[in-house]
Amino acid sequence: MNAAYLTRYMSPEFETLLVVGRAEEHEKEAHFLTDQLGIAVTYLPEMGRSVSVLDDYRAYRKLRKLIRDFRPDIVHTHAAKPGALGRLAAKAEGVPAIVHTFHGHVFHSYFNPLKNQLFQGVERYLARKSDAIIAISREQKIELSDVFRIAPSDKFRMIPLGLDLDRFQFDRAFKRNAFRSTYGLQENDVVVVITGRLVPIKNHSLFLQALSAARKETGQRIVVFIVGDGEMRRAIEQEARELGFSFSGKDSRENGEDLIFTSWRTDIDTINAGADIIALTSLNEGTPVSLIEASAAGCPVVSTRVGGVESVVLEGKTGYLVESGDVDAFANRIVRLAENPELRNQLGQAGAEHVRSKFAYQRLVSDMAALYHELLEKKQVNS
Repeated sequence: MNAAYLTRYMSPEFETLLVVGRAEEHEKEAHFLTDQLGIAVTYLPEMGRSVSVLDDYRAYRKLRKLIRDFRPDIVHTHAAKPGALGRLAAKAEGVPAIVHTFHGHVFHSYFNPLKNQLFQGVERYLARKSDAIIAISREQKIELSDVFRIAPSDKFRMIPLGLDLDRFQFDRAFKRNAFRSTYGLQENDVVVVITGRLVPIKNHSLFLQALSAARKETGQRIVVFIVGDGEMRRAIEQEARELGFSFSGKDSRENGEDLIFTSWRTDIDTINAGADIIALTSLNEGTPVSLIEASAAGCPVVSTRVGGVESVVLEGKTGYLVESGDVDAFANRIVRLAENPELRNQLGQAGAEHVRSKFAYQRLVSDMAALYHELLEKKQVNS
C-alpha cells in the first residue's frame, strides 16, 4: 500500500516505475489496489518472499535490465527480498541514489539465533550500498540502528507510513449496518476483529486464548472475526475448537457462530465500521497498518506492545497495550471495552484524530519528496 500510494501521488513531480514480485500461496495479490489507483505495474514472477537461488538470480538479472532501460535517478526498495535484489541491482547499474524502507524486520521472533545473525549480516552489507534507510517508527529506528546495528544512526530517516484514511470515515453508519446485517449481528453484540496473515509471527493463539477468557468474564455477547489467511489456518481452527468456539470454517454466520473466518477481504473499511474492538497479538511488528486503519474507522484497539505499535496506539487514550504473552491482561482489556460503549466511543474518536494527523498519505508524499531532493542535491554537489 505504501509503495502504491507513493507511485500514484508522487506523480507528476517524480516519474515512477513500480516493480512487484509474486505473492506466496497464502497471500492475497494486491492488484485490486493498483487497479483502484490506476497504476501500471511491472510484474516479476521470479521475485518471491521465499529464498530460491535460481529464481532470485533471474529476478536480479531482470531488475538490472529494467534499471538500464528506465535509467532512474533513485531506486527505492521496500521489504526484505525486493530490498536485497533491488539494491544489489541498482548498485551494479550505478544508480545515483538508493533508498530502502524497512516495513518490519526478521531479526527476532521469526528464526533461530543463527539465521537471525545471518540476516543481520546481510542487511548490514546492503546498508553500505544504501544512501538512506527509512524506518517507519521511532522505535524501529532505535532497534535497527542501536540494537541490531544495521547502519549508523545518521543514515536512517524516520518517515511514518502514509495511507488513504478518508474511506474509513466515509459513510460509516451505512457500512456498519450492512456488515452487521450480513452476519445477523444484534445491536448489543460486541464484535472483535483481528486482521492479518495467519502465520506464527501474528500469534493468533494469544488472541484466541484471550477472547476465550474474556467471554467467560463478561455477560456481553462477543462475536469474533479473524480476517486473513495463511499457513496456520488449520492449527488456528483446531485451537478454536479446543477452546469451545463455534465456527463454520467459511465466511458466513448462518447458525449464529461466535467465530467467523473471513479469509482475505478487500473491504476492510466495511469490516472496521462493523467492529467494536480491533485487536493485534503479534510478536513483532513494524508499523501495523491494521491498527492505523482501525483507529481511522473510530475503533479502539487492544494490542501487544511490540515494535512500532506505540507510534500508532496511545496507551489509555486510543486503546490498550499489553505485554506479549499476557493472556489475562489482554482479556481484561477486551472485557473493559466490551462492557463500556462510552469508553469505546471515547477511545475510538481520539484514535481517529491521532492517525489522521500522523499517517495520511499527503504527509508521506511530502516527506519522501523532501528526502529524494536532499539525496539528489548531495549527489550533484559531490559529482
